[in-house]
Amino acid sequence: MGLDLLRRWPGLTEKYYRRADEVLGFELSRLCWQGPAQELRQMPVTQPAVVLTSVVAHEVLHAHGVVPDIVAGHSLGEFSALVCAGVLDWVDALRLVRLRGELMMAANQRVPGKMAAVVGLDLATVEEMCAKAAAASGEVVEVANHNDFTQVVVSGQTAAVDALAGLVWQAGADRVVMLEIGGAAHCTLLGGVEDEFAAALEDVEFRDPVIPVVSSFSAAPVASGADARDCLLRQFTGRVNWTGTALRLAAEGAGRLVEVGPGKVLGGLCRRITPGVTAYRTDSEEQTALTLAGLAG
Repeated sequence: MGLDLLRRWPGLTEKYYRRADEVLGFELSRLCWQGPAQELRQMPVTQPAVVLTSVVAHEVLHAHGVVPDIVAGHSLGEFSALVCAGVLDWVDALRLVRLRGELMMAANQRVPGKMAAVVGLDLATVEEMCAKAAAASGEVVEVANHNDFTQVVVSGQTAAVDALAGLVWQAGADRVVMLEIGGAAHCTLLGGVEDEFAAALEDVEFRDPVIPVVSSFSAAPVASGADARDCLLRQFTGRVNWTGTALRLAAEGAGRLVEVGPGKVLGGLCRRITPGVTAYRTDSEEQTALTLAGLAG
């Protein structure tokens, strides 16, 4: 993760990766660049790794004169978006997502859970199937992400998610994909650790945005630093409304989107939600170069 960008812009190693290693107390840089994948997939490692890689990619864009008019982030990506908007210091964001991952992993160890993406059904149908699966299993399964009009991610206890998978197949789903997340996210199973995360948020300075931000929880503009803190807390157990977020970005006039960080999924989602937008990526040196060329044209 991020290694090809650092080969092209080596000065970012000391500024970001070595600093991150010091802040977190372990070699996040080594895990990003070398793995092993099994360790990188652990939530307390995955989350700071994604945020750090996103911050570095944004630094590259900024150094080439790319300044966003508006920002948003999907779930974990909202931390990176708030860094970009001047709301959060990147080091504070790194510490917060490390704790976020630890709390999520601890919750999953107490009550094992998982997530699944349902493709080909609308939100209302998946919500109905969640209610049926929860009633049949006696366990929690809820909508975690409304990713686009026909892609919905569910989260909950293992047996309930498995039951939901059977029901949505019967309802005509095109695909059901079990996600390698390492547990459940964006559901009420995390309620038991929510207070600890709330306390950590209160200990961090949240400034008012200098660039407009749309929250992926509310799909509405983030009005202040206090509002940003509240959105991060509410998304901890609440649903990610990416469909509403993409529609809001389009309504605000965002026609060229850049997916900043190691991923390449959100651009595709946005093109399906708001056809006609142009989406760029930064998940490799080649894609970053294409993005810089496209935005310069």
